[in-house]
Amino acid sequence: MSPSLTALNAAYQAGQASASAGGGIPRTGSQTNFRAPFLSPASRPGSSLWSPPSYSGSAALGGGPHGGSAAALALPAPPAPAPSTRLPGKLSKEEKPWLQRSPPRARTSWWLTFAMMLLGLAGAALLVFFGIQSVDVFKDSELCSVFEDNFSGSSLDTNTWTREAQLGGFGNAEFQIASPFENNSFIKNNQLYIMPTLTTDVIPQSQLETGTYTLDPCTEAETNKTACTASGDGSGNVVNPVMSARINTINSFSITYGRVEVRAKLPRGDWLWPAIWMLPVNGTWPVDGELDIMEGRGNGPSYGAQGSNYVRSTLQYGPLASLVKQMYGWYTLKRTSFDQGFHTYGLEWDDKWMRFYVDSRVHTTLSLSTKNAKEGFWARAGFPATAQNGSSVQQVENPYTSINGPFDKPFYLIIDLAVGGTSGWFPDKVGGKPWFDGSLTAMYDFWKAKDTWWATWPTNEDDRAFRIDSVQMWKKC
Repeated sequence: MSPSLTALNAAYQAGQASASAGGGIPRTGSQTNFRAPFLSPASRPGSSLWSPPSYSGSAALGGGPHGGSAAALALPAPPAPAPSTRLPGKLSKEEKPWLQRSPPRARTSWWLTFAMMLLGLAGAALLVFFGIQSVDVFKDSELCSVFEDNFSGSSLDTNTWTREAQLGGFGNAEFQIASPFENNSFIKNNQLYIMPTLTTDVIPQSQLETGTYTLDPCTEAETNKTACTASGDGSGNVVNPVMSARINTINSFSITYGRVEVRAKLPRGDWLWPAIWMLPVNGTWPVDGELDIMEGRGNGPSYGAQGSNYVRSTLQYGPLASLVKQMYGWYTLKRTSFDQGFHTYGLEWDDKWMRFYVDSRVHTTLSLSTKNAKEGFWARAGFPATAQNGSSVQQVENPYTSINGPFDKPFYLIIDLAVGGTSGWFPDKVGGKPWFDGSLTAMYDFWKAKDTWWATWPTNEDDRAFRIDSVQMWKKC
């Protein structure tokens, strides 16, 4: 030990002794011995090998200087080793039941289950096959083209189409004049536009409200002159306030059975009534029937009686005007409406079935079968034995000679855009309708509400017009 460290150690021990004798901090009751400052093993007193200090009594077990005794701390015994999962030896064949042959009943049950699965699949395939075969469709080889018009000329082909010209309301008390003028039916961009306009574009408002207007030319001049003239009296009658158009193929093309497809975009505007339909070449309504391929409304989707997002197909027939059977169905668009784009409206018609559809046969609006007497149109209607006809009661008799009558004769095609009317197509008290069907002043009330409905008619003719892109007609060969 170096002299300096020896001197320091001696001084420290002397100071401890002095403190114990009464100087410094009293250590009453203390049994603690302070170890000398750390020295290297060669410098420690008493031995050249150092060993850790030993403690006695409770201090050795953590009891501390405040008393208490404790047994020596015993460590827990280590856990026993887990048993081995290894097999003691190779399994015999008897110890492998999955290799053994199943009992006969189990094998029979498995094969029966498998056979039933195959039989079910075969049955489903046959069901689908015969289901497809039972769908009534025309094969292309069964149809022959009658005519096709893509409106590629500069004006309407009058060899195909006849413009009807009258203002009699066509049995529905419609509010438009069926105009012969080209501003109401014209070709533009290879499409036919049927364009509704105000009658005051042609005559003064004073004449419409209190004067007389005679349509010239008028297709009813020889048969019903009253349908060529209208007058206003300033109180409850007016000249038809709108001009539109109605065209047909009565003088050119008709079919008895076949297919008709018209690709068109419907107009937008309150109380507009676009339609594609067929009437018999020879006959009277309703006994000889009516085929409505498509009817729509220009009122928006929020209209409460099926607005521009709906189209409807209808069959109409009956022995009396007071006794008419209507069968109809409709198709609707969920996220758009029929005034937003072009769609194909079609009819397939045979002697035993009919189908009305939109865009494809999948989107069927109305499908009918007449393959037996119970499905025939007369039996299907269930007409009563007698009916009121005017002021008298009349016996109701079946006028048809076949189960698919009256739809067993040639029908021609009509395309038109009507406005309003009192037939019930626009129900009373729905959508702010400004007239009542039973009112004698219905057309006058409609005209007086012009500021309301005219505001919904687009100024852009592409949106206001009933636009026809193509028409095709086939007959059953």
